[in-house]
Amino acid sequence: MTHYSSERKESVLKKLLPPHSMTVAAVAREEGVCEQTLYNWRNQAKQAGRPVPGKTKHSDQWSAESKLAVVIETTPLSESELSQYCREKGLYSDQVKTWKSECLSGFQVSAEQRKQSARQAQADKAEIKDLKRDLRIKEKALAETAALLVLRKKLHAFWGEDNEVK
Repeated sequence: MTHYSSERKESVLKKLLPPHSMTVAAVAREEGVCEQTLYNWRNQAKQAGRPVPGKTKHSDQWSAESKLAVVIETTPLSESELSQYCREKGLYSDQVKTWKSECLSGFQVSAEQRKQSARQAQADKAEIKDLKRDLRIKEKALAETAALLVLRKKLHAFWGEDNEVK
């Protein structure tokens, strides 16, 4: 089993990213590395939180995790460093800024969602309480009706009547 240095892995993985955007098969042929090894390296980089291309080539189609990783990586960068980063990754700085605002709005939405779910839970509890009360009332009425039917049958049996209960 061949061992590759981390620098070699990084340089090979960079060929999968824009602006090169080469396919795994093309990089494997060019670098003399097994395709499965490249897929493993890509998955390891993805699990480490680094943005790597998946099945989609366009950055707009990246997964939410990859977009978040880009936002986290670029947060401390200045405008010129951000531009350099974007050139290396084949992105536009406007895309990164949009992704950042989407992340922040997602946090705001989640707070609103928590409030809404709390209100919904309270309304559900009140409805359940009402339904349980109605169920108790109906069960009592059913039990009373069953008791009356049994008493009626006994009365008819006592008097010797064969008529069915109508």
